[in-house]
Amino acid sequence: MDRPQHSSSPHPLRIANFRAYWFSRFAGTIAISAQAIIIGWQVYSLARQTMDIRQAAFLLGMIGLVQFVPLLLLTPVVGLVADSVDRRWIIRGTTALLVLNAATLGLLTWVGLLSLPFLFLAAVSVGIARAFAGPAYSALAPNLVPKESLPTAIAISSIAWQTGTIAGPSVGGVLYALHPDIAYATISVLLMLALGLIFLIGPVPQPPVQRDRRPLQRILDGFAYVRHNRLVLAAITLDLFAVLLAGATALLPIYARDILHVGASGLGVLAAGMGIGAAVTAIFFSFRPMTRNVGVKMLVSVVIFGLAILTFGISREFWLSLGALIVAGGADMVSVYVRTSLIQLHTPDAMRGRVSAVSQLTISASNELGEAESGLMASLLGPVGAVVVGGVGAITITLVWAYLFPELKRARTFDPPDALEHEPLHGVAQP
Repeated sequence: MDRPQHSSSPHPLRIANFRAYWFSRFAGTIAISAQAIIIGWQVYSLARQTMDIRQAAFLLGMIGLVQFVPLLLLTPVVGLVADSVDRRWIIRGTTALLVLNAATLGLLTWVGLLSLPFLFLAAVSVGIARAFAGPAYSALAPNLVPKESLPTAIAISSIAWQTGTIAGPSVGGVLYALHPDIAYATISVLLMLALGLIFLIGPVPQPPVQRDRRPLQRILDGFAYVRHNRLVLAAITLDLFAVLLAGATALLPIYARDILHVGASGLGVLAAGMGIGAAVTAIFFSFRPMTRNVGVKMLVSVVIFGLAILTFGISREFWLSLGALIVAGGADMVSVYVRTSLIQLHTPDAMRGRVSAVSQLTISASNELGEAESGLMASLLGPVGAVVVGGVGAITITLVWAYLFPELKRARTFDPPDALEHEPLHGVAQP
């Protein structure tokens, strides 16, 4: 059985900087999740006025694609920025952009000028903001807590994200049902709160800029580090392909409206399903951090994730569908917990921004690009066929990765190699 964190390690929430970070992420995640479910509903509803289900499903999937493209193009730059610029200011700037984006959508909805082009432009803006904020957020957390507290900090941070994911869609759905103006006003206020809390974080260590390395060389160092550290590479790519194939969240508006027939209120509940399972799992890890057989547990969790998505795909009962999503969220949280801990603890601080950018690219590829893949597959196979094929694909990918990357099965703990602390900043970690 996993042992609890050593008593000498301070709990992350006892540290003022981390508390501000945690509550900022919590408020921001509620706002972004609420806005995402509203944008999805508005896109699908507008599209269904002139399109059939499969055409509207394809357009819904394109929302994910337009968020992914900025991330793909900016990834080489944003990681370098996170390793060169004060990470707090990166988060402050991107959060301000999200405030402006939400306020603009609210205004357009209020005056009745909202259209599909405006919604897609808003999605692009979110993609740009997330491209810069993601590596900065990931690289900042290890600077706020002692090393021995980091696994618990990761779990606690995941609680903020997953709890926000639970509350966000429900809050967005309920407030939008009351009045769209109320929904967008609330989202804007939450984002402003998140922005204010980030300003409460005091000075934190910033890795020295590598003056002896040109920017392009430093960018390539991040990709080279991931490519040569097979354990980090395996953890990142397993999540990439599994969620890319089995991501079903983009199709939730279709299931809510045309398959399960539960409407906008049911959509909010379904959208919160994965977050419920993930939050419960994250809370468990915050009290009982995983310490043994971490690689095997990651592999098993991805198989369970695939089975749960498969169940959701074939279900016609609302409560069974919700239960399957809760299980999928819990299994995904295990994978996220292991992957994030391995990346943060096996990466020198001077490279965390660049490695986190590579990780974010794969996460976005699995989420946003996965939404585009789901929309395309749904337009070809129908929504049920797309989800079922994705669930089977996730299970298959896990079995293949267990064979191709035995390092995962051999990963007993999160402990990095002793040589990591003494690696040259521009060096490549050897497996």
